[in-house]
Amino acid sequence: MINKVVTDAKTALEGLTDGMTLMLGGFGLCGIPENAIEALLDLGVKDLTCISNNAGVDDFGLGLLLQKHQVKKMISSYVGENAEFERQLLQGELEVDLIPQGTLAERIRAGGAGIPAFFTPAGYGTEVAEGKEVREFDGKKYLLESWLKADYALVKAWKGDTAGNLVFKGTARNFNPMMAMAGKITVAEVEELVPAGELDPNTIHISGVFVQRIFQGKDYEKRIEQRTTR
Repeated sequence: MINKVVTDAKTALEGLTDGMTLMLGGFGLCGIPENAIEALLDLGVKDLTCISNNAGVDDFGLGLLLQKHQVKKMISSYVGENAEFERQLLQGELEVDLIPQGTLAERIRAGGAGIPAFFTPAGYGTEVAEGKEVREFDGKKYLLESWLKADYALVKAWKGDTAGNLVFKGTARNFNPMMAMAGKITVAEVEELVPAGELDPNTIHISGVFVQRIFQGKDYEKRIEQRTTR
């Protein structure tokens, strides 16, 4: 069985250059590839197109890449927690494609499944529909949406094995699995890395066939985006 383990995040990102399209897993700050984002900062790559549910916060997650102006375009569904994102957008420094969350998820899933386009009712009659083909099915209007794919998909899993099989936990299972399928090169960082064959096949969420590189992550902060107490 192929061993896909690399030593660290920097090694896992070899070949990643300016102008590439990246998918970055997670939901809010949950399940984001913290180590891979730090490696992107160190690499200094720029003019990136980043596909992610959201843009992190000002001092964590994708917000760190925005601070260093490494991101040219964001393709997201929610961006409300990042003041620097707002500033760059209003100043014309950042391109933004804001997509309904379900549509974003399905476009990513379609990219991994090899489906180039599909119809959805979400966004019809709004600015989202501008320039898109509209068809009627059973008396209802639908928009044509295209797949999303990436040069690199950077995902974070709870557990993984040396063959690249992945298990996600809780909310981290939202976008990470489908992004893992939609990248030309998928890099997985995991909290726990085990030998191939040790994971229960019935618990595996993503097969190692979709993962090219995997490494043991470290020093996870696992920040909470909005902490509410009483």
